[in-house]
Amino acid sequence: MRLNVRSLTAGLQFHGLTAGKRQQYYVLSDKSRYFVLSESRSKRGAGNFNLVSKAGVERLHKRLRGQQAVTARQVYDRTRTRRQVPTKLAALNMLYVLVATGRATIDTRRKSKELFFNVKKA
Repeated sequence: MRLNVRSLTAGLQFHGLTAGKRQQYYVLSDKSRYFVLSESRSKRGAGNFNLVSKAGVERLHKRLRGQQAVTARQVYDRTRTRRQVPTKLAALNMLYVLVATGRATIDTRRKSKELFFNVKKA
């Protein structure tokens, strides 16, 4: 996929902020994908972004509705086609998008290295 910066940043809609274990993630979107942005903790004025397909997030939400204590590792391991969820990081970013859009929450009761997500039914 060839990326064009102008087309990437034109008309983005802000969906929300998600707090991970160590940093915060900003979720924005355009017509076909979500952008998961994070600021660098070590370099001022720098950061990272990841692209996540809107269709992939919708399929994931439909599949996980109502489930509790879901991890990115479980999402990655249970996915049959690697085009939808190619890496564990992509699975984690998809779950961050669900949190930012109000379709999931991060379960703060569990103290572990992994983040646990509770996906809402509706």
